Amino acid sequence: MTRSMLALLLLCSPAAAAGTISGPATVIDGDTIEVHGTRINLYGIDAPETAQSCQTVTGQDYRCGREAAQALSAHIGSGVVTCERRESTAAGGLAGLCLAHGEDLSAWMVAKGYALASRQVMPAYTRQEGQAWATRRGLWAGTFEKPADWRQDRRRMEASAGASAAD
Repeated sequence: MTRSMLALLLLCSPAAAAGTISGPATVIDGDTIEVHGTRINLYGIDAPETAQSCQTVTGQDYRCGREAAQALSAHIGSGVVTCERRESTAAGGLAGLCLAHGEDLSAWMVAKGYALASRQVMPAYTRQEGQAWATRRGLWAGTFEKPADWRQDRRRMEASAGASAAD
């Protein structure tokens, strides 16, 4: 009971009102989590989409988006995630700097090669990305399409398919 009251007080504190949210997280994909029903994009990174495939060094396809999400989920485990609001996304969502086990989740995802640094947003993560590339971790162990390019290609194909169906 005392823990529940403490958690409620923390959620209702000025920090929560200012944009801090803390609690167990559900991983949506490699750069999106949900905490207490709030979807949060991990600030400063772009991970492959769940349906996105990449290729290993030998050219075999694998579900890199699913692998990124699974790695993030395993890293968080049952730990508490604390996110500090950084900005609203173009789609009306929330982007936050999120910590689990005292570690920046965005930096961890980039360092392990599961996500790319958004250089215009968070240039600090480019060091981790360079190390992941140099050691051929995660995505860098094979070939991949940048997640933003993959999404754009998907939208273009869907728009083309919709236009063909209308003909």
